[in-house]
Amino acid sequence: MARLSVIVLTLNEERNIARCLGSVRWSDEIVVVDSFSTDRTVAIAREHGARVIAHEYDSDLRQRALGFAEASGEWLLVIDADEEVPAPLAAEIREAVGRGDTTEGYLLARLVSFRGRWIRHGGWYPGLTMRLFRKDRVLAEDAAVHGGYAVKGPHGTLANPLHHYSYDSISHYLQKMNDYTSLQVTNLLRSKPGYVPGFGKILFSPLSHFIRNYVTRRGYRDGMQGFLLAVLDAVYALALYAKLWEYRAVTPAQASPPVDMEAIRAMKRRYGS
Repeated sequence: MARLSVIVLTLNEERNIARCLGSVRWSDEIVVVDSFSTDRTVAIAREHGARVIAHEYDSDLRQRALGFAEASGEWLLVIDADEEVPAPLAAEIREAVGRGDTTEGYLLARLVSFRGRWIRHGGWYPGLTMRLFRKDRVLAEDAAVHGGYAVKGPHGTLANPLHHYSYDSISHYLQKMNDYTSLQVTNLLRSKPGYVPGFGKILFSPLSHFIRNYVTRRGYRDGMQGFLLAVLDAVYALALYAKLWEYRAVTPAQASPPVDMEAIRAMKRRYGS
């Protein structure tokens, strides 16, 4: 049967890492790429049998590439430190890896936990991403922080989701929103040079986000948590386009983008991997 290596990035993840690694102890190998954590992350990872590689953070894709190079498995599973592989998904992954067919990778869904409730509507689920793939067939898709993956040939989709424990509180969401909207402004400056959002975009984009997520995507079915997430997503849209307008219309043309690698490293230190 083909070997499976699990790749996890970490930075000060002691509150999450035991749950994460405990959920994949059935794998053939766990490789943790750590960005010099100052808490007990590395010790806990080693207690769970992980091989730890220390490397200064320089983007998710590059960090994972280090893990890929060190991994001995023909198949790779990429998960985040704040995620967990529940038993039904673990069984499905083992079956997929052992199947021996021509499938080169699998999309996985993520089920997000927010304030004590699993969020199944409002655009949060399934959020399919390529997380399980053959090591020699994967293609990286670049982004400033959360780059993704594709495969060269046929792929499938697994039925059972990852569990994702992303936000501890509304305060945590707002803190991350401030940093990640600045990061997204940097991405937009690169992908849409010269674009300046007008008054209509800043006014109507938050409203359309709320209506789409709460009504069209039925976020109302997730109760108060669904309502709050729809509102917070609208605030995210407002912050993003207001910051982009501020940078394009007010900031001097020679100014640096709002987020550079040092700022991204600071984010990682605040929020972990």
